[in-house]
Amino acid sequence: MRNTQSAKHLALLAALLFGALAAAPAAAQERKTAPTMASPVTLNETVEVESRLIRLGDLFTISGEKAAIEIAYAPEPGKRAVFDARWLYRVAHAYQLPWRPLSEHVRTVVSRKSEVIDQREIKEVILDALIAKGAEPNTEVELSNRLLQIHVPADGLSALRVEDAVFDKRSQRFTAILAAPSGKGGLNRMRVRGRLFKTAEVPVLGRRILAGEIITAKDIQWTKLRASRLQANTIMSETDLIGHTPRRGLRAGYPVQASAVQRPVLVAKGSLVTMVLKTPQMLLTAQGKSLENGADGDVIRIRNAQSKTVIEAEVIGEARVAVRPSTLTAMN
Repeated sequence: MRNTQSAKHLALLAALLFGALAAAPAAAQERKTAPTMASPVTLNETVEVESRLIRLGDLFTISGEKAAIEIAYAPEPGKRAVFDARWLYRVAHAYQLPWRPLSEHVRTVVSRKSEVIDQREIKEVILDALIAKGAEPNTEVELSNRLLQIHVPADGLSALRVEDAVFDKRSQRFTAILAAPSGKGGLNRMRVRGRLFKTAEVPVLGRRILAGEIITAKDIQWTKLRASRLQANTIMSETDLIGHTPRRGLRAGYPVQASAVQRPVLVAKGSLVTMVLKTPQMLLTAQGKSLENGADGDVIRIRNAQSKTVIEAEVIGEARVAVRPSTLTAMN
């Protein structure tokens, strides 16, 4: 009897044990297949895109296959487009996204990333085309629209070219048709007008130089300026600057007038100098007083310290002047 009851208990225990083990995988499988709560979807209020199409994942915080769905054209490079709450809700509803606007003022601003072709590059391209039409190479392009910039797609080639140009040599005015890549895979064309101005290469100082400082070759830079803006006495050769000193302080980067520099003063007005007379037979020296400033090679007036006679002598060094033989008596 006891054996029979024990067997029944063992059978019941086995049934309970194996039944539980069998139920565990089923429960695990049930947990795997149970639907999960959808992640919250939010709106990106500002978006910058590179391509010519806007995708669903650009506007909403989603991932997966839906994020790559193309839903609208992007604006032109450098421009923007605004999508309002109503349009955004229709898109979200059409693609079964759990999102709705909290108010009618919700919106998304989409801008198109671009590369900017500035005026410097625009002018270079135009000048190359005009030189082929007979314009002088040493000219500067001035555009009628001084704020012109061209935006091209950031994800493609940003080549700019001149498709056509008309140039009047007499007035130096031109009209050109520019072509640049558009945001839709084609070309944008625009008409630009302007004028050419003759230019000249001018030596300028690379740093501020004060009076008394000697200008060296390292102090000189070259810049291109309009010829019409240069004064008649503007220094055009670096040899007229090197070895000279400013009469007053000179700023860097500006054309230098010939009257603004001088050779270094070796003999100052009112200073004592040594007068030298040299001939094949003799060498005489005497003291004198300078009556004016003198640089190397200048002929200035000197008063003999003993005889008080005024003579002319050539500056040959610091506080030294050379006397001509005809003035020999003035040294006594």
